[in-house]
Amino acid sequence: MAQSPFTPEDLHQIEAHGLTLEEVQRQLALFKARTPYLRLMSPCTPGNGITVLEAKAMGRLGEFYTQKGPEHQCIKFVPASGAASRMFKSLLKFLNKEEELTRERVSKAAAAGDEDAEELLKFMEGIKRFAFFQDLQEVLTQKGFTPETLIEQGRFREIIHFLLTEEGLNYARRPKGLLRFHEYPQGSRTAFEEHLVEAVFYVQDQTNTCRLHFTVSHEHEADFRSLFTEVRPGYQRRYGVLYDTDFSTQALSTDTIAVTLDNRPLRQPDGRLLFRPGGHGALLQNLNALQADILFIKNIDNVVPDRLKEETFRWKRILGGLLLEVQDEIFGYLRRLASREETVSFLSEVTDYIENRLSYPVPEAVKEASPSAKRSYALERLNRPIRVCGMVKNVGEPGGGPFWVMDADGETSRQIVETAQIDPHDPHQQEILQASTHFNPVDLVCGVRDWQGIPFDLSRYTDPDAVFISRKSKDGQDLKALEHPGLWNGSMARWITLFVEVPKITFNPVKTVNDLLRDEHRPG
Repeated sequence: MAQSPFTPEDLHQIEAHGLTLEEVQRQLALFKARTPYLRLMSPCTPGNGITVLEAKAMGRLGEFYTQKGPEHQCIKFVPASGAASRMFKSLLKFLNKEEELTRERVSKAAAAGDEDAEELLKFMEGIKRFAFFQDLQEVLTQKGFTPETLIEQGRFREIIHFLLTEEGLNYARRPKGLLRFHEYPQGSRTAFEEHLVEAVFYVQDQTNTCRLHFTVSHEHEADFRSLFTEVRPGYQRRYGVLYDTDFSTQALSTDTIAVTLDNRPLRQPDGRLLFRPGGHGALLQNLNALQADILFIKNIDNVVPDRLKEETFRWKRILGGLLLEVQDEIFGYLRRLASREETVSFLSEVTDYIENRLSYPVPEAVKEASPSAKRSYALERLNRPIRVCGMVKNVGEPGGGPFWVMDADGETSRQIVETAQIDPHDPHQQEILQASTHFNPVDLVCGVRDWQGIPFDLSRYTDPDAVFISRKSKDGQDLKALEHPGLWNGSMARWITLFVEVPKITFNPVKTVNDLLRDEHRPG
């Protein structure tokens, strides 16, 4: 009998983490199993999995949501725990070097093709245009520096030191949501505040209440709450709304065990097991806990200034209108199915709807089955959470996005797929990836109650095997890390899914600090 790799102390640690031994053993088995790549059948494209709406349909759906949306309890759900360190990767690289950091030295490196040096030069050339520049000026002045002199002399180290470290603004350790993104005549706004403004225009209900939920890290929750308390009165007065805004953190019980490269539990220097955050798929618990009819999901860094927001609002209403329209249709069928209506013509209508409206292939065996079997199939297929997902045309290199995927049971469905879920050594799968025409901007509208108004248990509609395994390091030691099925990937694998093409202007993320210099993030 194989000896357990866990000591009594390990078992206490596992329990204290909110995990069970069975769950940790399940995770270890996933590391040892064959990499769980998905089986792509083809990319979803316009007319083949992606709907391209005509102007008339856009107007109708937008108006439908404007009329019906406020009758529902809508919540805007924003994953906001990500640290901003990756935004400043190029700056941090130079800050951590001991060599002298001057414009002359950086310019020379940039001329030699150093991309990080090019990014640093671009940052310094545009430094006065950042919404956080005034705060940086104040810190530098307090520390005895003259900001203009530092800029003129090309003394980059002092500037980025007081921007990124705890001696100054500490931006490298702050979450993206708390960074100043956009400048306005009346003052600057953080990404968090831009989401408050957005919510006014598509999640406001009949009582003028706007509901938002942000998932944040434990260490920054107090900062988010403090900022909300500070800015809430002003935005409520300006827009005539009431904010019902809450925050949650990723549960420790969603962490996963780390292993060595040969799949043994990794131990820290003190002998304790190492657990790591389980990725954004762990947020399914947070999502499942919300009391909502409709959820709008959008990432924290995908915001624009007021002058460009109208197109975002318009498309949120269009996607919301499509969700409500399809939901009404499905609920109508479910009511009739629940009443045990089993006429041949009605069941044929339902299966046609599943195939043609929802684009879900109905097996031939079901089409030839008895009325009772057809009814059971339709009930199971239709009584699920629904999501309408915006998809943006791929203007760069092909990447993760919308695909037709076949599961282990031979059923084909539309899925949002990350590149890491596709076998890099399978030429055919890579050809399908390269043929993709659209990518996922994380622009989702979700219906999470059934036809009787009962909340779905979202954990029942996941693909638990659609995990991510990646190579990481800790204190110089290589390791393998496990992430739960992504929130909009495997965690929603068994939802009813519709893909809709949305314009590029609705997707303006901030991945590096210099993205804030792009026209889409300028106030005018």
